Amino acid sequence: MYPSTLTQLARTNPFSAPLFTLHHVEEPKQRSTVRHGQAKRQMAAAAVDDSEVSCDFGSMKYYALCGFGGILSCGITHTAVVPLDLVKCRLQVDPAKYKSIFNGFTVTLREDGVRGLAKGWAPTFIGYSMQGLCKFGFYEVFKILYSDILGEENTYLWRTSLYLAASASAEFFADVALAPMEACKVRIQTQPGYANTLRECAPKMYAEEGLWAFYKGVVPLWMRQIPYTMMKFACFERTVEALYKFVVPKPRSECSKPEQLVVTFVAGYIAGVFCAIVSHPADSVVSVLNKEKGSSALQVLKRLGPRGVWKGLLARIIMIGTLTALQWFIYDSVKVYFRLPRPPPPEMPESLKKKLGLTE
Repeated sequence: MYPSTLTQLARTNPFSAPLFTLHHVEEPKQRSTVRHGQAKRQMAAAAVDDSEVSCDFGSMKYYALCGFGGILSCGITHTAVVPLDLVKCRLQVDPAKYKSIFNGFTVTLREDGVRGLAKGWAPTFIGYSMQGLCKFGFYEVFKILYSDILGEENTYLWRTSLYLAASASAEFFADVALAPMEACKVRIQTQPGYANTLRECAPKMYAEEGLWAFYKGVVPLWMRQIPYTMMKFACFERTVEALYKFVVPKPRSECSKPEQLVVTFVAGYIAGVFCAIVSHPADSVVSVLNKEKGSSALQVLKRLGPRGVWKGLLARIIMIGTLTALQWFIYDSVKVYFRLPRPPPPEMPESLKKKLGLTE
């Protein structure tokens, strides 16, 4: 029997990292009737009754519909907040002219009119739709892949690390898809007179700087988006788990679909606030880098300084908090609509409970 303090620690540790060595315990052999690979996917076993789902957990149809949910969640939400994003970018690259959020809106409306607030909507919609496809689709792929490698018990013990690794892997590819459109968006929004539409901007950038113009911001984009996405997914997953455990007065299985979506929205907003703080310095570097020619990320970082990289943080918190909450809400709604398997919050496997002496 393990000491009670270590047992309690194993159950409550927020990072779910095993701080002790588990000794092998012989388990009675049971005859298995499941297909190969399904036994490792216990996190989906209790999601919903088989008759209620439209596809198998981890199937190609499942991944494709998750990717479609990512397209809708990221493409729609990022396009909806283009005016706030435009002002945020201008605060970062020209703080002398745009002194605050409200001043930024006032100056933009005075100079460009209402239509000026929509500058950059096309590259935003295309770029973030592609990013959403890769971000959410590959997250599901890597989460299941890494879970299969770890096994059922380690998946539970190391679940936060699993969320971090899966989201970082997915975002790496998502940013490669996003980079060209992000470069066009920032150039349109922060350089008045350069171009007003994507059709004007992309050929002009290619003529001036070649293909490098679209990918020179990919490294700072990784610096911004990978920590952001790791926080977004890990914080969301653990917040959902905590809400059902400590706040929601009944188990998830007894909650209606609308009640579950409310929990999703709340957890998404909490995750979004942390996402904004973690990723803001790199976001400032990306905005300035895509505006200027011939600058490197390190040069921009040195010029901005410790205070300069935090310009526009309030606008980003408002934008990202709302954005992340809506993204998770839309994504989960797509899963509900298409009747995809939606695993419940993870629970300690019975075999691990026996090893820890928590069951008879």
